[in-house]
Amino acid sequence: MADILQQVQTYNDSNLGALQNQMPVVSAANTKFKNFAEDTAKNLGDTVGFDLPPRFTVNDTLVATFQDTEQRVQTLTVNSAKNVAYNFTAQQFIFNVKDYMGKFGMNAMAELATKVETDVSTVAVNNTYRTAGTGLSGTLSSYTALAQAIAAYKNYGAPKGNIKVFLPDTIVPTIIGNGLGQFTPKRNDAEANSWQLGDFQGVNFYSSNLLPPFVAGVAGQSASEVVINSIDSTGTVLTVTVSSLLSQAGAFAAGDILTFGDNTTVGGTAKLRFLTFVGHQPCAQKVQVRITAASDTNGSGVATLTVSPALIGPTLATTLGARNQNINKDIASTMTASVLPSHRAGFICGGDALYVGMPKLPDEDPFKTAISTDPDTGVSMRTYYGATFGQNQRGIVHDVLYGYTAVPEYMMRLAFEDV
Repeated sequence: MADILQQVQTYNDSNLGALQNQMPVVSAANTKFKNFAEDTAKNLGDTVGFDLPPRFTVNDTLVATFQDTEQRVQTLTVNSAKNVAYNFTAQQFIFNVKDYMGKFGMNAMAELATKVETDVSTVAVNNTYRTAGTGLSGTLSSYTALAQAIAAYKNYGAPKGNIKVFLPDTIVPTIIGNGLGQFTPKRNDAEANSWQLGDFQGVNFYSSNLLPPFVAGVAGQSASEVVINSIDSTGTVLTVTVSSLLSQAGAFAAGDILTFGDNTTVGGTAKLRFLTFVGHQPCAQKVQVRITAASDTNGSGVATLTVSPALIGPTLATTLGARNQNINKDIASTMTASVLPSHRAGFICGGDALYVGMPKLPDEDPFKTAISTDPDTGVSMRTYYGATFGQNQRGIVHDVLYGYTAVPEYMMRLAFEDV
């Protein structure tokens, strides 16, 4: 059995490399948690926290007005577990050991890695509230459109370093094809030969066939206008009317993006805009929120929407804190908004704000167990081998325990046509 364990360990190390390197979202994520693999979150449901930059306001005087400090924390919960298990007879194992431990193991690991990658990619929907792209044909299909999306991402005040863009693989040929029409011979030669985007504007680009499709609610699918009625005292609950959907089940879906229009007649003459996340200055970005729970309209077309982030204008800032103000004027009745249609969701992420944790699993005694942990990233996986007593059956299990999250203010969804 010692040889069996050695073989299991050898292939387990190889499989760990496949898990890390074959999937662009997982491989590009921040997995470096101090002591996470050894000391923290070894059980399903355990949580690890990390600090976010604190926020402040500036006094327009030399007279100091002290403000309370507020520690902002993001948490990552290890709430997912997956495994691939397969069995064989003693005869199969004896005569085909290399195939079972190598070929079978690598293919099993590829399947497992794909499931993990698919899960982690859902941050494109669940951890974003700003978007670029319309979800319609031709959206974000050129270098110019990508440059505009990156500029919008930076304009809000998100981290300007270590920016990564994740695109559906089906859109990459169109982007490159459009770019080849530009008179830039050296760059065109390189891209035509590789058919890859590579780096552009100091940003790293990745393509994936596992980015999530998103199905909008009926309001998004039908391009229905949404009229704002009111906002609650927390800035997180909007009451709206959709006159074209008087009694509609599924009018809004969890994950829908609501984009406010440029209604200059409500709440003053300035257009409704986000404030920069750092500095609290009006930027060029329209106000957008993610709807966090599905909602129907009643017989009068009215729906109650829970949204993220909280929309805090000057009035709400007096009670919720000036440091938390994020829009330049108050949300008011008769403002209008639109809902993003169904789309394939890519995303932009900056500042290592996408986190994936895969802690070390314990030895699966009494079975022969191999546990591999990457010393640089802390990413771990386990493989164990055993036989059913008195039966001609051998089995191998590959499994992982993991959690993931992303900081919403450092993210932006990219809405592509779902071809």
